Amino acid sequence: MASAARSRSIYRSLLRELPPRPLLATPRTPVHQMIRERISAGAAKDSKGAQAAMAEAEAAQVVAYLQAQREYITLIERYNPGMVMDTEERVRLTARKVGMDLPKEFK
Repeated sequence: MASAARSRSIYRSLLRELPPRPLLATPRTPVHQMIRERISAGAAKDSKGAQAAMAEAEAAQVVAYLQAQREYITLIERYNPGMVMDTEERVRLTARKVGMDLPKEFK
């Protein structure tokens, strides 16, 4: 990658966006391994060429995409709470919006 400090920064950003590992003793996931190999391979070459700059830009775009996806999911959950509700709860809350209280059903 283009610079070591920038590479480490992007690497840490990528790891922050991935789901955390439950324990540090557990082995790395394939995604973690692939990212680490690509970053270390780029640092080992220590090339200042166009390929290194493109790889760094691509990694930065992946970080931006993952951050946007995380924010998107947060907004969907906030503004569409009915997505995770069951049908009965959704109907009850919809009825309450228009001023109706549904009677309790006997089981």
